[in-house]
Amino acid sequence: MSAPRVAVADDERGLADGVAEALALRLASPGDHHLVVTGGGVGTLTLAALRTRSPGIDWSRVHVWWGDERFLPPGDPDRNETAAREALLDHVTIPAQHVHPMPADHGQGLDAASARYADELAAHARDGFVPDFDVVLLGMGPEGHVASLFPHMAALHAGTSTAPIPDSPKPPPERVTMTLASIRSARHVWIVASGESKAQAAALAVDPATSMIDLPAAGARGREGTCLWLDQAAASLL
Repeated sequence: MSAPRVAVADDERGLADGVAEALALRLASPGDHHLVVTGGGVGTLTLAALRTRSPGIDWSRVHVWWGDERFLPPGDPDRNETAAREALLDHVTIPAQHVHPMPADHGQGLDAASARYADELAAHARDGFVPDFDVVLLGMGPEGHVASLFPHMAALHAGTSTAPIPDSPKPPPERVTMTLASIRSARHVWIVASGESKAQAAALAVDPATSMIDLPAAGARGREGTCLWLDQAAASLL
């Protein structure tokens, strides 16, 4: 696994622009690309900033996945998918079959939704596990959670590609998430965080002595590269 590096922007808007610019360059390079996106304020700002850079990207060669999702009905405004479609996906020429949202709540149950997404990941994987992700984008909470993996959760130990989360400490409680096993299979993992409330978690996330069980962001590493993209406030303790 790669050691984390840190990139610092002046503010949240500059942070979103910087991440979007780096993503646009990567997605415009030759070949097919599998991108995992995230929700939250800065995650959605990043997707909106990527939209303004979309003309240079051949979207027919891009697949979009989600790192986690709130298990809510289709189109619910609190779903990460809903925000991503409004910010980016409804405005670019990506084929519908290249957009891979996590299942919404159709009454099928959380375990079935998690298993279904694992099957979809495997169907696009050379090794039967997950696709060859170019970049996994992740937000980070003040306590160091990434995706819907919070400190000391049993799902942190999962060897499966996805996990159902029935009891998230951040509402809504029911979620589906990629596991650290999936995240750590990616070539690049980028953690994007803004605000003073994230400063302590950011400092701990780059410390090699920090346990991923205590701070899941410390375990979010890419095979080739890991970057914490921060604004000045989130980087204030580094």
